[in-house]
Amino acid sequence: MTELLDDDRIRTALEHLPHWQRDGDAITREAKLPSFPRAIEVVNRVAELAEAADHHPDVDIRWRTLRFSLSTHSAGGLTEKDISLATEIDGVVDAVMDAT
Repeated sequence: MTELLDDDRIRTALEHLPHWQRDGDAITREAKLPSFPRAIEVVNRVAELAEAADHHPDVDIRWRTLRFSLSTHSAGGLTEKDISLATEIDGVVDAVMDAT
């Protein structure tokens, strides 16, 4: 089974993920994209990363605003899988935003 992160490790990780906040046993991020098609582009890219990692975020789409939530449900909380995917999501959001 994947090892849960302790509070110190989560705090340290979030120092390097300034767009993410802890929400109980998950971390969340909201991103506002310039348009609905750009938001869907982000979702599609994240979907590919999530499939490759076999680790899937919860995604809420509200027009051009996306909300991602990460937690390793099988482990009952936050693991390195969540931190890794959060970092990759940040890269996707940044790349799409820079392309506009």
